[in-house]
This record gives sequence, C-alpha cells and structure tokens, in this order.
Amino acid sequence: MRIAVVQLAYDDEEPFAARVERVAALVAGLAGHDLVVLPELWAPTGFDYRRWDAEAQPLDGPWAAAMTDAARAVGGTLHAGSFVERLPEPGPDGNDLANTSLVLAADGTRLAVYRKVHRFGFGNGEPKLMEAGEDVVVVDLPDGAGGVVRTGLSTCYDLRFPELYRRQQEAGTELLVVPAAWPLARVGHWTLLGRARAVENQCVVVQGNTGGTHARTPMGGHSQVVSATGEVLAEAAHTDETVLSVDVDLAATAEYRDAFPVLADRRL
Repeated sequence: MRIAVVQLAYDDEEPFAARVERVAALVAGLAGHDLVVLPELWAPTGFDYRRWDAEAQPLDGPWAAAMTDAARAVGGTLHAGSFVERLPEPGPDGNDLANTSLVLAADGTRLAVYRKVHRFGFGNGEPKLMEAGEDVVVVDLPDGAGGVVRTGLSTCYDLRFPELYRRQQEAGTELLVVPAAWPLARVGHWTLLGRARAVENQCVVVQGNTGGTHARTPMGGHSQVVSATGEVLAEAAHTDETVLSVDVDLAATAEYRDAFPVLADRRL
C-alpha cells in the first residue's frame, strides 16, 4: 500500500480559502498513492480558537466539496484531516462545533466521518468550544492490491489514550491513521506515543502533523509512519512542509502477529 503523508506548514497570514485551494492542488499532484493523509484542522488552524466559529462549516459545506474534488483528482483514498464542523444542533455540552475528520474514496464517496473523542485544552479551546465525539470509528480502506485494510481513525490528543486504540484493535484494525496539530514543545511525546501505539497493538501507525507557527504556537512536524514492530518506516525529521511517500507491506503485519502472538496472552 502506497501512502502519502502531507505535513503542511503555514502561518496566520495565509487565508483559509487560499490554503484550501493550495492544499487541494497539492493533493491532486499525488496521483499513484493509495492513501493520502492531511493533518488536523489545517484550514482553520489547530490553535487559533478565535477563528473556529467563523470558519465552521457543515459536513456538506465548501471545505468538504473541495476535498471531495481533491480525492477524485488524486484517484485514491483521501483522509482529508479534520475541519471545524458546524453541527446540525448543539450536543450534550451545549456546543454546535466539532473537530471532524473526513475520509473520502477515489470517486469522492464519503467512507467515514470521525469526530475527535478526546478534546485538548484543559477546559479551554476544544473542551470549551467543541462537542466530544462518542464513536470508535473503524473503516475498511482499499489496500491498493484488490483487498481492504481495516483502519482505525483518531486525531492528535487521542494518541495519549491507549484505550481507544485497544478498542480499535479488538475491531480488527491493522492500520491506525492519526492526523494532528501537535506543538513543538511536546513533539517527543508525539513520536514516542506513535511508536507505542504501533507496538502494543501490532498495527501500522500513520501520523501526519502540522509544521509552521500559528497563534504564536510553533508546531512540531515530525510526521512518521511506523510498522507493527515499531520500526519507523518514514519520518520527517523537521517542521518544514513536506510529503512522506512510503510503501507499506501490509502482509508483514499479519506475519508478525503470527510469529509473535503477544495479543493472545491478554488477561485484562
């Protein structure tokens, strides 16, 4: 399976619409990949909370339409990262926004929607403005060889909560996709936790982060793809904008699980 991880870098000066247009063109140039992954909240920015309400859109709004066109242009599955969704009505916390990821097929069909379960901000930012997702989302994605790969969806701060990934593993996942807007201050945790989730679940982990600086927050970059053994197959050892292109041998995951069946020894 050929995977492209797009590590976008941007600042506060680039307008929302211009960034969407730029990224859609970038994605269209990645034809030949089976899966393209964009970061979390890359259009409205992950840390400029003041923008979120004004830039929120419904699930069928202009941002989603642009990403649908991009998926058709690339001719592969597009994990479009996440955007600020305007929910049809407020949720249990009284908010009508959500941090929502969208996965689209090569023909533009919507394959999956994931709303971020764990909200970052310690009472501010996401917890104050956004509703928490409630669903563990697992989806079958084309593997580029005529089959499918069971894939678990999560976003950024979710990476700190291993229970979510264990539930995805129990649902049969072999691939975990994690878009993020993870800051530079804690980028060591980002890379470490990605490897940990790969090893403990014997899954391939695809992590796409943001670079640049927005809302005075330097972003961490260091996107990576990790094998089920914990080997880093590809990494961006910087915070600049870049595309990681990596061929992942999905059969190797099943072979490793057979050779080292550690999950069969679980007691709890």
